[in-house]
Order: sequence, then C-alpha cells, then structure tokens
Amino acid sequence: MQSIAWWPIVAVLAVSTYTDLRSRRIPNWLVLPFLVVGILASLGPSGWHDVGTVQSLEGMGLGLLLFGALAWMGGMGMGDVKLCAAIGAWVGPKQMFLALILTALVGGAMAVGWAIFGGFAGELLKGTGDLLFGRSKNEKADTAKLTLSNPLARKMPYAPAIAIGTLISFFAH
Repeated sequence: MQSIAWWPIVAVLAVSTYTDLRSRRIPNWLVLPFLVVGILASLGPSGWHDVGTVQSLEGMGLGLLLFGALAWMGGMGMGDVKLCAAIGAWVGPKQMFLALILTALVGGAMAVGWAIFGGFAGELLKGTGDLLFGRSKNEKADTAKLTLSNPLARKMPYAPAIAIGTLISFFAH
C-alpha cells in the first residue's frame, strides 16, 4: 500500500463538500493549489507522498478524462472534474481508479435516493436517457432553467459522493 499523506485530501474533501452543498460550487482557490501541491509533492522525498511524478500525472489525467467526459455530456460540473484531477495527482492512477468506481456507486445511490425522496424519479430517468442517448432533434435545452435559483434545475452536489468514494477507497486499498 502506498504511503499517502491523507490529511490534506480529507481537509480538501471536507471543504469542497461543504461549499458544494451550500452553493453548488467547488471553488478554484481550493482545488487548483491542491492539484499543484499534489504534483509538486510527487517530486519530493518519498515518505510524505509516495506517489511518483508519472503516477501523479497519470492519476490527474484519469480524473480529468473520466469526469471531463461526464462534464462534456452535461452530467457533471467542472468543479467536480478539477477536484477529481487534484485527488488523482495525490493518489496516483490505481487508487484513483478505485476511488472513481466507488464514487460512481455512491453517487448513483445518492441520486436515486434524492430523486425518490424529492418526488422526481421519473424526471431523473428521462434526464439520464437524454444524457446517455442525446436529446431528440426537435427538443432544445432550456438553459434558462439551469440556474441555482430555479428549484426545477435539480443539480445534485457531487462533492459528497466524491468524498465518500475517495475515503472508502483508502479503507479498501
């Protein structure tokens, strides 16, 4: 098992979860320095951060690739993408892959529970179909609806799922 300084990861996950729940945003001032420090720490002496530079860049790339694809399809925010890239820079590709799988499982369970208790499970299924298979040609996205002040937008904060999935991956790895 790799020797990873887990406390900075936990601190960033806690703050990003708080800000995402509160404002549906994960701030750049939090994740970008965390990303840079994760890469720089891979250059330093082992013991504090036992992920090599190549592994750090691979972990960052894995987070960018997978969550970036979801953001491109409209199912994820860019704050989530940057958070996953930063975590990947700290933990490397193997740990990041496990964290992403667990994050997806936790996020899926959270989304289903949120939809059921919120009374919009049918809309969730339709939205998932649109995301996976694309909108019909006659149907245009109503970007006016996609604002935080609109309760119909129903954007789920995903940082809690990222945090839980990442933390579980530490115990499972």
